[in-house]
Amino acid sequence: MDYGAYLVTQASHSEGRSTPEIVAAAIDGGVDVVQLREKDLPVRDRLAVGREVRELTRAAGVPLIVNDRIDLAQAIDADGVHLGDDDLPIAVAQDLLGEDAVIGRSVSFVDDAVAAEDAGADYLGVGAVYATGSKDDIDDDEHAIGTERIAAIAAAVSIPVVGIGGITADNAAPVIAAGADGVAVITAITAADDPAAATRRLAETADEARE
Repeated sequence: MDYGAYLVTQASHSEGRSTPEIVAAAIDGGVDVVQLREKDLPVRDRLAVGREVRELTRAAGVPLIVNDRIDLAQAIDADGVHLGDDDLPIAVAQDLLGEDAVIGRSVSFVDDAVAAEDAGADYLGVGAVYATGSKDDIDDDEHAIGTERIAAIAAAVSIPVVGIGGITADNAAPVIAAGADGVAVITAITAADDPAAATRRLAETADEARE
């Protein structure tokens, strides 16, 4: 699975455009993975959006991951789930979704990264790399871990590492150079005037940095 350009959806950061619109544009731009986030929506609405997005990603052959909600991932037949500290354990997600499901885990420290790999995570979302305002709990430089932490975590685990937090096409290359296999973004795509072009530029930047 290629994690190069990884879109995390959030309609509240999409400049009035729907999440299916953004996902369709990102697919046109060559996105590698889509994560359905939409934390502002009630779960019923998230289900409806998820079903639309699932149709788009399935037709394009793009993996769809659901943020936090294992039940929602089951309901829309997603390819996997991305879990945080307050979510169900990785082993429970594996039991419920099956051995073929992709299980991601958010971490910020080396010890947590190693523990997540030992627990069976398929990849790690590591951040916030740079300061970001996209998440309610990460809004200033105090929380930015920097590329040095990316390098330390990438050296400590054997599963893919995806940098997230404040990443754009302009600053993605150092994240990849530090050892990340891909970069995950919200506003760099969702808030762009041309989401397809923004996705294309991010994917090209990631590909060039990996080469």
